[in-house]
Amino acid sequence: MTSPPSERKPRPYDDAFSADGLLLYRYRGIDIGHRDNVGLREAMRLQVPLIYFHGIVPGRYMASWPVYIVGDEPAALTFKVAVDDRQFVSVPVPETPETEIRRRYATRQVRQRLHQQTFRERVLAAYQQHCAICRLRHQELLEAAHIVADRDPEGEPKVSNGLALCKLHHAAFDCHIIGVNPDYRVEARLDVLEEIDGPMLQHGLQGFHGSSLWLPSRESLKPDQRFLEERYALFRQV
Repeated sequence: MTSPPSERKPRPYDDAFSADGLLLYRYRGIDIGHRDNVGLREAMRLQVPLIYFHGIVPGRYMASWPVYIVGDEPAALTFKVAVDDRQFVSVPVPETPETEIRRRYATRQVRQRLHQQTFRERVLAAYQQHCAICRLRHQELLEAAHIVADRDPEGEPKVSNGLALCKLHHAAFDCHIIGVNPDYRVEARLDVLEEIDGPMLQHGLQGFHGSSLWLPSRESLKPDQRFLEERYALFRQV
């Protein structure tokens, strides 16, 4: 288990992904003989399938299964962990090049899902499950929109590069039908403002022109104005 990050205290484990695409799981403490470390070392020897709980936000975890301990690095106080395909869990799996390739691919897939899920959960939590534009609170209709594309796919997504938006406003934001200026105000594209259509256009898009975003209360979680400026420049070009 990796505990979820907290604004008030660091993670108890400094887990990450290695350059070769595997999970890095820190030892319990610095004693290589600690019972938890011994247990994981034995799980590696026996190739016992385990479940990995990745902390996303307090109270929410993403489970990956099956995972296997595939490496032990005492000098770095770290185990290496690989995810595998579930269809192979009930039969002994020989250590072959094909097994290694399959596990690295499965681990990369988990990393992508973890980053996506982590970003969504943290952004929605920051906005208290509201759409930043229309204030809709139905969580199943809310998504986390990137303000600018995540430049570092290996890095942890930042809440300050996200907006909690309902599906309609996320799509409109991505298509540059609506934009958000660095002062946190919503703008609708000129041709959309001049368009005549039904009530959805009028109340769902045109009606929010000039309105202010609903923002997180914590300053560090608010949209980064530099990111907004960069995204707004693209909107202005359109």
